[in-house]
Order: sequence, then structure tokens, then C-alpha cells
Amino acid sequence: MMDPQPAHPPPKRPYIRITYCTQCNWLLRAAWMAQELLSTFAAEVGEVSLRPGTGGIFEVHVDDILVWSRAERGRFPDIKELKQLIRDHVAPGRDLGHTDRQGLGKE
Repeated sequence: MMDPQPAHPPPKRPYIRITYCTQCNWLLRAAWMAQELLSTFAAEVGEVSLRPGTGGIFEVHVDDILVWSRAERGRFPDIKELKQLIRDHVAPGRDLGHTDRQGLGKE
């Protein structure tokens, strides 16, 4: 016999998608960033996925919101910078410890 469904399903947690260029061999960079994001936001996100692409693409989305585009910014994100951008979407107000206290132009 199946267990009854809970009265209130758990809230849907945001997902992070990293799209990377296979022609440029950016899989390792994307996988490392995914690992860092999973380590930092394990309780806040429901999924981190890697999506292969072409043409020099490197983008990071939270749900359907583009938070980083290499094409727009002309560079890859620093991991501290990326964590802060992700935090602003999945856990606003959360202190990231040393990531928030070191650099990135914050006074």
C-alpha cells in the first residue's frame, strides 16, 4: 500500500543551470563551479545542472533568470562573485562568511 500524499508538499527550491561551451572545453570549469555552488548552497537549491552548448557560451541561470553571461561581461565569473550573485537569488541576506568580507569592491 502506498503512503498517503503529504497535506502540503515541500516548497520548490530554485535550480541553477550552468551552460558551457563544449568546443572550448569548459566542462571542467563548469563542473568545478557547480561543485562550489552545491557545497555552499546545499540547503537552498534543489538542483545544479550542467548543460552543454557551443559557440563560446558560458552562462549561469537561477531558475530562468540569467545571473552571468560571459558574452555580456567578457570574462568568467570569479567564484566569490558568482556565489554572491547566486546568494542574492536563493538566500537573500545570508552571510557568506569570508566570501562577503574579502574584496569585490564591497566597503
